[in-house]
Amino acid sequence: MDGNSSTPRITCAYLNQYVGKLVTVVGKVVQLRGEEATIDADGTIHAFLNREAHLSANNGVQLIGKVNPDLSIKVLSSIDLGQGVDYNLANAVVEVTHRYKPLFLYEN
Repeated sequence: MDGNSSTPRITCAYLNQYVGKLVTVVGKVVQLRGEEATIDADGTIHAFLNREAHLSANNGVQLIGKVNPDLSIKVLSSIDLGQGVDYNLANAVVEVTHRYKPLFLYEN
């Protein structure tokens, strides 16, 4: 990594600010096709899953991965969050962490 040891929480709108960096995304699994997934995280994100990913369509997911130049995400780890995800709350957390970056991001 580039000295930044945190994985900031982002939504689709922030992808272009994090190309080449690790991020955390919470969203809804819209579609699964083999090792590829379409995630709704306040916008559509295309994710390339690893073999350990066990996701279900329409469930929530937390992804940690690297943002590719085409704004897709290469997933390093994923957690199926089930049906009861409050996406408005997840998006609000993203906004707060970006508004108050020094409280949430650790940089060496």
